[in-house]
Amino acid sequence: MADAHRGPGPRGGVATDDADGGRGTLRAALGGLTTRGRSFLAAGIAAAICAYVLGQADLLRVGLLLAVLPLVCVAALHRTRYRVVGTRWLSPSRVPAGSEARVHLRVDNASRLPSGLLMLQDRVPYVLGPRPRFVLDRVEAGGRREVSYRVRSDLRGRYPLGPLQLRLADPFGMCELTRSFSAHDTLVVVPRTQALPPLRLTGAASGYGDGRQRSLAQAGEDDVLPRGYRHGDDLRRVHWRSTARYGELMVRREEQPQRARASVVLDTRRKAFRGSGPESAFEWAVAAAASALAHLVERGFAVRLLTDEGGAMPGGGSGFSGSAGSSGSFGSSGAFGSSGPAGSFSSSGSSGSEHASAEAAGLMLDTLAVVEHSDAGGLDGAHEVLRGGHEGLLLAFLGDLDEEQVAVAAAMRRRSGAAVAFVLDGEEWAPGAGPAPATPFAERLRLLREAGWTAVPVPPGADLAQVWQRAGQPGDTQPAGGGAATGFSGGWS
Repeated sequence: MADAHRGPGPRGGVATDDADGGRGTLRAALGGLTTRGRSFLAAGIAAAICAYVLGQADLLRVGLLLAVLPLVCVAALHRTRYRVVGTRWLSPSRVPAGSEARVHLRVDNASRLPSGLLMLQDRVPYVLGPRPRFVLDRVEAGGRREVSYRVRSDLRGRYPLGPLQLRLADPFGMCELTRSFSAHDTLVVVPRTQALPPLRLTGAASGYGDGRQRSLAQAGEDDVLPRGYRHGDDLRRVHWRSTARYGELMVRREEQPQRARASVVLDTRRKAFRGSGPESAFEWAVAAAASALAHLVERGFAVRLLTDEGGAMPGGGSGFSGSAGSSGSFGSSGAFGSSGPAGSFSSSGSSGSEHASAEAAGLMLDTLAVVEHSDAGGLDGAHEVLRGGHEGLLLAFLGDLDEEQVAVAAAMRRRSGAAVAFVLDGEEWAPGAGPAPATPFAERLRLLREAGWTAVPVPPGADLAQVWQRAGQPGDTQPAGGGAATGFSGGWS
């Protein structure tokens, strides 16, 4: 029988199990006979039958010895009382696609007797590599052994590791018994992220320059105008000029700068992308969205992640709360977009906290590690969330669009400040993999630019840093209309 308990440990916890080999049934022990043990047993029975037929007493003794030896090994292994503790931890538990992680295993002999030959086997998905196997010759009473192996995957996702299997064998190799630990761990393979250069855009953004002053009343932010003194106000904030003017004690209002906000929209529609595999257009879009999210969070933006269906949380998402179809809001502090149809998911921590920002980036990468194609027909889900009210930066990673979806994208643009769309042409990324879109790629770019988007075409295998820089360069990637645009002071640096 196997007992299990889970205790705290490095990097998300250590799975600890106890295996007690003295509880198995005799039938299970007999089922553990190896090929050698079965051969000895069959040879012994055959020799005993021949000895009885031929009347050879010496042959009978040999036959009994051959038949009894594997049975004695079975009984000895069955009656052996041992207690083995297995521990596993990952280093690290979250890795980018294409990088290696190391899995550490530790086996402790908690019994008072030394163990026999131990064979360890850990269950891992095929995509992570071959199943690791280790042989431990002998573990003394109270002793321990440590082994490790490496895993690697070019495909993002969440991969279970374990449970660990322990195989016991007798010294003659006649019998083997397998015990499985119940606990397991999970390796998260996130999309590759790339460091992005600072960038300045054109477009209005709430929280900067003149646009920030116009939004003070709507945001409920204190301005620099004086107000009447209230009990408990710091006397150092007294505004003497206004006090003399109004004839009563006046204090300066606190300045609380409004946080920069951004929304990242990832198009996951199955019909918008062609091909599959690590080099496909969809995987490029996922990796690019992950890099943009990490870039913005590191620079203090309050970021939310949306998909074409409106929500970015797969199956409710571990560690998040909210209703289905809601958006996720991440940042080092605070939240936005909590009104309207969008729920708010925020990380805890104070403003500017590096730990909270790293945690927020990690949560979003975990979400993108398991994002898959959707069967949605358009971008209406993201539009429903965005029209609830959001005037920050808008980034979109889009696949093939028809005229109807371009119109939806134009409606999404109206409530944002600067808006940049990275558009991938399925016909160029995977020629002949499907029917050609009704709207030519150049026409799609033109319509997006007329709607006010900064539309950036993404060729196959494009370097994200170079495509990112094109979004801030004047020229054919800039909006071709949509009214005057004010400078996006502060940019993305």
